[in-house]
Amino acid sequence: MRRPMHRRDVLRMTAVAGAASVLTLEGVSFAHADTEGTDETTRRINGRLPAGAPDYVYVPVEVPAGVREIAVSYTYDKPTVPAGTQGNACDIGIFDERGTDLGGAGFRGWSGGARTEFVVGAEHATPGYLAGPVRPGTWHVVLGPYTVAPQGLAYEVTVTLRHGTAGATPKPVYPPRRARGRGRAWYRGDNHLHSVHSDGKRTPAEIAAAARAAGLDWITTTEHNTTSSHGAWEGLWGDDLLILTGEEVTTRNGHVLALGTDPGTFIDWRYRARDGAFGRFARRIRQTGGLVVPAHPYATCVGCNWKFGYEEADAVEVWNGPWTTDDEMAVAAWDAMLVASRGRAWLPAMGNSDAHREPQVVGLPQTVVLADDLSREALQAGLRAGHSWIAESKAIDLSFTATSERGAHAGIGERLRAGRDAERTAAVAVRLKVTGVTGGTAVFITDQGPLFTTPVPADGRVEWHTSPARSAYVRAEVRHPSGAMAALTNPIWLGQP
Repeated sequence: MRRPMHRRDVLRMTAVAGAASVLTLEGVSFAHADTEGTDETTRRINGRLPAGAPDYVYVPVEVPAGVREIAVSYTYDKPTVPAGTQGNACDIGIFDERGTDLGGAGFRGWSGGARTEFVVGAEHATPGYLAGPVRPGTWHVVLGPYTVAPQGLAYEVTVTLRHGTAGATPKPVYPPRRARGRGRAWYRGDNHLHSVHSDGKRTPAEIAAAARAAGLDWITTTEHNTTSSHGAWEGLWGDDLLILTGEEVTTRNGHVLALGTDPGTFIDWRYRARDGAFGRFARRIRQTGGLVVPAHPYATCVGCNWKFGYEEADAVEVWNGPWTTDDEMAVAAWDAMLVASRGRAWLPAMGNSDAHREPQVVGLPQTVVLADDLSREALQAGLRAGHSWIAESKAIDLSFTATSERGAHAGIGERLRAGRDAERTAAVAVRLKVTGVTGGTAVFITDQGPLFTTPVPADGRVEWHTSPARSAYVRAEVRHPSGAMAALTNPIWLGQP
């Protein structure tokens, strides 16, 4: 049936407290039919959204009893637009009879713009969606008009209910929180990865194989706005590979990694910075065992720039995939935050691949963390403390230390204390040893900026001297002859905070 947007729909646009503006359309009703087997009923909904449509458009679907599976497909037009103007892009997902409240229990799946159709049933669901009973009540298909052309966005949503007896829902098998590891050691991880459960092309098995080939000790699954991948790794972890669960919370004002949350934890994404809701969900991430890590803060895609500030962050992703100018900006902004923090509650840096498909490389880059063992808690403790550095690949290794004249020692993320004035002016030897980089340049950066730059010698050893009075901190970068980053460290702090 043709379903244009009427004036009464505009009046039903709401800016719910703590949520993005939404539009709820008239409901779709399915007359109850006492059917058996594979009988099914289909309804189609057509409409047009204007430019400036709300972030989320809900289509209520009245689901009767006796439905074993709900199938949804959709299409929308993509008219030609003037150069420099955004065209149509529309995401899709679904909430069940428990409702669409922000952070509520009704979430049943999201595929963004990666799929044009999906199925939700008790026995199985399309990747990105959660299997479970199709209970009677008002479900909501949700459209996310990410960008809308000046001509508007014409859509058609097809909903099919398949009747019959529902089967049993398999109990998900989640990865353990600990692997054997090597005791206290440096562990390599990639904590921003996408599979077929969102907009990636690799299966979980292919990602696990790529992680092992990249020399990683652990990974985190971070699909866009869904937890469906959390139970998809059975048989893929082992003593050599820890798999943590998480989510890339993909809002209209930036993306944030919920890194290492409890399996099955869903973090809502339907808000903007102006809505004041992010703090609530940042707390939810931490309450469920995760870290709050803003991702690719200077990425150029629509909605990818980070707009929520860093007060709630535990770390920040300054290097995302192959090195680009976006990463250069992220590192510069992060360095400015180090200066402003004066070493108090400073924000550590990390890097991840954000790999979606071939030829994108899992583990390019990877974060190398000093942890007491290969477990969620130990790795997160190392990340929070900044006892970590970022490598382009497993081929690169480094150590970075600072030593005072009296023999006091500090490593990455630590503080070399100096109390008296004489200690503040005393020399500190800063030493870098790097392997796996040919023809590269080492740069030592302080709160004043780059103070020492030198070609990496054949033995990979670089030494420089400063003092706490001269440098509030020192961090190291190793760059290829092209200027692209090969490795960078978190800072060593010098003197009192």
